[in-house]
Amino acid sequence: MSTATRPTLEQLRQIDLLADLGDSAVQSFADAAAMHDAAPGERISEYGHPGRLILLLEGELEILMPDGEIESPTGRQIAPTWIGAIPTLLGSPNAVTLRAESNVRYAVIGAEAFIELTLANRPVFNRAMAQMKPVLANISRRQQQRDRMESLGTMAAGLAHELNNPAAAARRTASELADALGVLSRAIGVFVESGTEREQAARLVALQSSALDRCAARTAMSPLDAADREDELSDTLAALGVPEPWTLSAPLAAAGIDSGFLHEVADAAGEISVPVLRWITASLSARQLTNELAQSTEQMSQLVKAIKTYAYMDRGEIVQVDLREGLETTLTILGHKLKHTTIEVKRDYDPALGPVMVHGAELNQVWTNLLDNAIDALGESGTITITTRADGDCAEVDIADDGPGVPDQIRERVFDPFFTTKDVGSGTGLGLDTARRILVERHRGSLTLESRPGHTVFRARLPVQAASH
Repeated sequence: MSTATRPTLEQLRQIDLLADLGDSAVQSFADAAAMHDAAPGERISEYGHPGRLILLLEGELEILMPDGEIESPTGRQIAPTWIGAIPTLLGSPNAVTLRAESNVRYAVIGAEAFIELTLANRPVFNRAMAQMKPVLANISRRQQQRDRMESLGTMAAGLAHELNNPAAAARRTASELADALGVLSRAIGVFVESGTEREQAARLVALQSSALDRCAARTAMSPLDAADREDELSDTLAALGVPEPWTLSAPLAAAGIDSGFLHEVADAAGEISVPVLRWITASLSARQLTNELAQSTEQMSQLVKAIKTYAYMDRGEIVQVDLREGLETTLTILGHKLKHTTIEVKRDYDPALGPVMVHGAELNQVWTNLLDNAIDALGESGTITITTRADGDCAEVDIADDGPGVPDQIRERVFDPFFTTKDVGSGTGLGLDTARRILVERHRGSLTLESRPGHTVFRARLPVQAASH
């Protein structure tokens, strides 16, 4: 990038920001400006850097916005035009990056000089202010969309992981169940070939039923007791002539079977004791595997239900909800973030708080942002306390954590758009701003913060009929 001299009055007259100024005023801008040239691909302004006014005199610039580890094109600026006035006047960092699409010539005025010139020239101030609202709204809309997509992507990845566990368990269980059913189907042939008498068959069936009853009535054993039981049963099975006895000992131990029962089966079965023991073991395995399969599919069903409830699918935009349902659903959605921590979640739900009329899916974004912030604040351990209460015609929800708290110097800024304490690329600073907007603008409520070390509370307050008008 090469630096030239100052821009001329004729060049600056092309810029509509200065269109209402006289020659002397335009000259003051020229005196404060420095000319630059840039080749295609060169970056002339970086996201997150301090703002400055750029007067594009020739060429075309591409607007880039960070999207994780990449940059996404979001538009173009074609000469003659001006860029950067709003963040410069607000003292905010650049919200975008500018990259030359062609050979460009531009002038730059530093922040301090531009602020002084703007305050001294009311027409420039008026033009800049006229552009502030739509520009900020556009940037905010893009950032909020990106923030929502990031949150959605994070939740989708977590839910995919949560769904994969019961799905994998269901596949494994189905395979093992098929093996057990194969043993059961072959048992009839063994009984027929051995010439089992009616009385003996009835006794064996009674023993099978007894084993199933024991399985249903069993109590959980400690891992050490279970291991000892398996060793005992394995020795007994080996003594009874069962090949590879360890393949039967685990399901028998899990079902609450003891060595005495195995001897009873062997006495009743006689020469066919080995296939009978395998038949009874397969019956127990099939019962246990069926229960495991039901649990896995129920877990998947609950996760799908949580997703559907979270988004309020198949229901109108305005819904009457129990706030506890939305909070619990959000905890389910964020379960992947809590799974590998020792964070404890305490609930204190007011039974007197009835249904609330809200924009359901939007309100769940509030709980997501507040709970996600609390989890991030705690890290690996701590306590999150969720409290709901009725207060006249309003409902209040407190989401508290016992983390380090919000420092005094940033407490007043936590609800500001784009303000974040996270690393670059880890957040846009719109989570709390979005939560506040949803509560204030969509539900006629409020969102406040109280914080000190060991006690941080975000309090959401909204009318019971918040979304009824």
